[in-house]
Amino acid sequence: MEIIDRLLNARCLRKKISDNRDRLYGVALSWSGEPAVADDLVQETLMIALQRIHQLREEERLNAWMYTILSNCWKQYLRRVRPTVDIDDVEICCDGDAEAGCSEQEVVDHVRHAILRLPAGQRQTVTLVDLAGFSYAEVADILDIPIGTVMSRLYTSRQSLQKVLANFRTTQPVSRGHLRRVK
Repeated sequence: MEIIDRLLNARCLRKKISDNRDRLYGVALSWSGEPAVADDLVQETLMIALQRIHQLREEERLNAWMYTILSNCWKQYLRRVRPTVDIDDVEICCDGDAEAGCSEQEVVDHVRHAILRLPAGQRQTVTLVDLAGFSYAEVADILDIPIGTVMSRLYTSRQSLQKVLANFRTTQPVSRGHLRRVK
């Protein structure tokens, strides 16, 4: 009977792992900025999670455990790629004016571009907190950094994004909804 319980529990965990694919992909895409890289990161994360499912001690921590694996896969990817420019030295600025009357997709693209210009650590922190909805303590566990570093990175990244997006917002006309009378 115990063997059947274990098999059912493992099947349930495998289902939960595969159900998290879309959320993992969203975070991986925001970190990498490239759909192919994000897809590779998620596949690697899911593969490792399924291979090491026996290492999960508390089922409630499944999400944090999977994001920790994703973070480690991202770090390994960055080590393999070895960017030629230190991203911490890149200054975030707004490049020119946006067209008047931009669509919602243009705003989304501008925000994504601004996030991609953040240093890797800040990008990871802001997406885990704001996109994935993790608490500061969970992000600290996932990224294996002190909670104070999480708060510092989050503050710095939000300040940088605020500057970039404030410049973008001032170039956009304010759209006000029109009321119409309906009988």
